[in-house]
Amino acid sequence: MTKVREKYIQADSGVELFVQEAGSGEPIVFIPGFTFTTEVFEKQVEHFAKTNRVIVVDPRSHGRSTVVLHGNDYVTHGTDLHAVLEELDVKNAVLVGWSFGCLTAWEYVKQNGYERVKSMVFVDMPPKSLSISKADWVEGSLDDISGIYNAYLRDSKGQRDFITSYITSVMIQRELSDEELTWIVEQSLKTPYYIAGSLFASGMFSDYREEAKKASKAVPTLNIVAEHWSETAVNYTNQLTPKTKVEVLGGHMMFWEHSDKFNEIVQRFIQ
Repeated sequence: MTKVREKYIQADSGVELFVQEAGSGEPIVFIPGFTFTTEVFEKQVEHFAKTNRVIVVDPRSHGRSTVVLHGNDYVTHGTDLHAVLEELDVKNAVLVGWSFGCLTAWEYVKQNGYERVKSMVFVDMPPKSLSISKADWVEGSLDDISGIYNAYLRDSKGQRDFITSYITSVMIQRELSDEELTWIVEQSLKTPYYIAGSLFASGMFSDYREEAKKASKAVPTLNIVAEHWSETAVNYTNQLTPKTKVEVLGGHMMFWEHSDKFNEIVQRFIQ
């Protein structure tokens, strides 16, 4: 088993972020998506710790980090990430954002530039979540997104129902056992519903198209997109950031379900 070092880093007054580290060498930093935790990257930690220094962060109000009522947005998450990288003296990092974790990565370089960043990997997230243009790669239609916000993210049961449905229809392609599904759902529910609503709105109203363009020119960038929307995602990425390498794999949580293939894609990219 990989030896994992755990610590808490103060990001803000009264806010501690839970961080896991394993291995040594060039750093790879994994940032989980909306309401998820360090735990979902266990297969990446196991794999990359053999060759790299792997760092995984629970964002504020996620997992084992402090749950607070302020700063539950991706601008603050970008600032929080800076506090972590500074405290751990991380240089030449590969930043790997998954889903809304990509927003944190874009926000981080928007605020701090590329001094600590060697390359960036974006896992299945358009840089702008909503659009009225049918050709754009987006998170969903305006009606669907407003429906989720207004109908589901209002109480714990609604959050649980939404995340369960999203896991089984979008995130994972195969049939999950009851234990697996419960485990994934429980990772998400460590963030209370009233904070999940704030994060959802912040993510859906974000626009990081300019940061995506700048990142693709500043450092090597890779987009790994899910199969269900790959045609739109690949076309959109090729137009917006033609220098970005694009790979297609699995569902939204392909790094967990298809971990060997995912790790191989990232390994090839960083080499």
